[in-house]
Amino acid sequence: MDMQNSSEQSSPSRSLPVLAISDLMGRPDYMQPGRKPPWLKVKLPGGPEYMRLRALIDEHRLHTVCESAKCPNMGECWGRGTATIMILGDVCTRNCGFCHIKTGRPPILDLDEPRRVAETAAIMKLKHIVITSVNRDELEDGGSTIWAQTITLIRRASPRTTIEVLIPDFCGHWDDLQRVLGARPEILAHNVETVPSQYYRVRPQAKFPRSLELLSRAKQQGFTTKTGLMLGIGETDDEVLQALRDIRQANVDILTLGQYLQPTREHLPIDRWVTPEQFNQWKYIARELGFSVVESGPLVRSSYHAEEQAELHEQVR
Repeated sequence: MDMQNSSEQSSPSRSLPVLAISDLMGRPDYMQPGRKPPWLKVKLPGGPEYMRLRALIDEHRLHTVCESAKCPNMGECWGRGTATIMILGDVCTRNCGFCHIKTGRPPILDLDEPRRVAETAAIMKLKHIVITSVNRDELEDGGSTIWAQTITLIRRASPRTTIEVLIPDFCGHWDDLQRVLGARPEILAHNVETVPSQYYRVRPQAKFPRSLELLSRAKQQGFTTKTGLMLGIGETDDEVLQALRDIRQANVDILTLGQYLQPTREHLPIDRWVTPEQFNQWKYIARELGFSVVESGPLVRSSYHAEEQAELHEQVR
């Protein structure tokens, strides 16, 4: 599809062309789980740039979602000198069925963390940085003050760096969301993760409509918005299609689609492997629905190629 024409497809109510969506079901493209297919094989982390970034993160006592969530792209991304910084500690107050991040009662809030993150961004001379966090539901402000301070200090320390934030839902406390938006990140991301029918097992403390409202509120204030879905965790194709339509109804700009990978045997099992060809089909469908940028593939995660996504969105908006 011609990217130049993406602005003509911005209406969420745009009808899909006659497309073989029914053909996506019951085909060998959706392989039964078992041994990992070859397209999910990745190189082990290593190399000089990886080691430099490893030392920098350790020196500044920072956390990355790359490590905490066992991201399969860590070797590639760190080898390019990019990482997704995770603030508010490395212990989450929620217990999502897909996530490898530690859960429990977080330690005392680290008030110096925003300064260290900003200093690291400046040292790395990043063009684009992605910040995410654990959920801190035990805090009165959900951690939003630390979020705002982190964005503000990055802006001060590295004014040329564009900032993408992948935020929690703050339990629907919209004053907390507004505190983050008030710091003016370039991209506001929040992952819906899966279709509504799977929330009770995938995101039991979250709500699909609440996530959509968060994204919609940000879009109404002029922010570029972004969300992501995992495939292969128990959803059907019809449910994915409806979820994509609902997300576009909230006028979300950027979409990521990736394969769910089970972090440990204690986490939710993989329902099926989705092939690269199938992900290409979903990318076509999502573009037809009006998303300006779609990153779709087995190894895609929310911050994978985030800098390129941001640049592409600027070109087609």
